[in-house]
Amino acid sequence: MHVAGNMLYLWIFGNNIEDVMGHVRFIFFYIVCGVLAAYSHALTEPGSRVPMIGASGAVSGVLGAYLLLFPHAKVLTLVPIGFFIQIIRIPAVLVLGIWFLVQTVSGLFSGGQLGGIAWFAHVGGFLAGMALIYPFKKKQRKRRQEGWF
Repeated sequence: MHVAGNMLYLWIFGNNIEDVMGHVRFIFFYIVCGVLAAYSHALTEPGSRVPMIGASGAVSGVLGAYLLLFPHAKVLTLVPIGFFIQIIRIPAVLVLGIWFLVQTVSGLFSGGQLGGIAWFAHVGGFLAGMALIYPFKKKQRKRRQEGWF
């Protein structure tokens, strides 16, 4: 389920981030976010003997970048309401804000790792994505204004 969730988030948010960076920059951005996420987990769990594998931290970097670039975009979301499931559009800032809060709280109350999930890798990757989006983003060319003068 963890891998499926990562791939779903990458599918939903990744293409927009790749569009603003280009393919090559996106690959490097993704790798750097993953490395920084791994370091953030290592800093919070220096004595861990559990191997850390996966792409969660890199995907989290994509989410952090998306939050800064597209906070008002609407995300199609499944929301359980009692016994029913509704599909509604929720602002990305709310979806990603709740996601970040869940990661942080889970990390704080699990000692950094619970059920094989490196929570602070998620947090670190998210923050790395927020910090790195502007350096990796393609520069916008200024269009010459056509005017009367």
